[in-house]
Amino acid sequence: MAAGSKLRQVLAKNGLVEAMAAHSPLSAMLAAEAGFDAIWASGFELSAMYGVPDVSIVSMTQHLDMTRAMVDRSGLPVVADIDTGFGNAINVLHAVEQYERAGVAAIVMEDKSFPKVTSLIAGGRQDMVRIEEFQGKIEAARSARRDPDLVIVARTEALIAGLGQDEALKRAQAYEAAGADMILVHSKQKTPDEIEAFVQAWDGKVPIALVPTAYPQMTVARVRELRKIGLLIWGNHAIRASVAAMRATFARIRQDGGIHGVEDSIATVDQVFDLQGMAAVKHNEKRFLK
Repeated sequence: MAAGSKLRQVLAKNGLVEAMAAHSPLSAMLAAEAGFDAIWASGFELSAMYGVPDVSIVSMTQHLDMTRAMVDRSGLPVVADIDTGFGNAINVLHAVEQYERAGVAAIVMEDKSFPKVTSLIAGGRQDMVRIEEFQGKIEAARSARRDPDLVIVARTEALIAGLGQDEALKRAQAYEAAGADMILVHSKQKTPDEIEAFVQAWDGKVPIALVPTAYPQMTVARVRELRKIGLLIWGNHAIRASVAAMRATFARIRQDGGIHGVEDSIATVDQVFDLQGMAAVKHNEKRFLK
């Protein structure tokens, strides 16, 4: 079954797809192990992994290569965060072709200008493209996909840019009319009120995707009560957990002058071997190395 079909099947069965952010094959494998429905191939997380700002510095090639590896290793549908589509509608034609070939289930594209600035930074530049221009990008994405089940998610940053509910709804309606399969609406408010108001006002036919990073009160139970949500993305928790864990471990080793104090709080080497599939390597060595 194609990846897009698999994602749509999960949505039809469960009424909601939960996607966990990842920035590497290993983090995607751990998300799958935890039981999430899908992987969010996060541009923010990958930028952080490379140690650079999330301002369109990471190239399409870098993001695509890592996304392909996540598809290969996780076994879950992967939702690719392709930011602004790496340029205009012509770039989108190429990007969608490449990401579909890499095996993703969905692409998410936002209506900010290229190069973008990460959404949640205080006082960040949030320049928007014209509605008609973004409609052209959605139409290009639809034209480029070979499998009609590849999910095209149109993300509006109108609330992030401070343009208000009316503009957010206007853009969402225009993007649905252009052929988007789902609408992602983002907010940096510290409570879910702004998002819930949008959802309640939404009268479109396609489902909504949310990334409740700024408003953690938005639980799965609360999302299900809204009824219009199809995709729930836990947007950056893999990289944040990694940073916190590494900082604590490194600091403890420096403080103790050795590794004796951290052994009980980190994964064992055997646990890492299990993730790497070393048991299969040993089996195949016995079978084939004659």
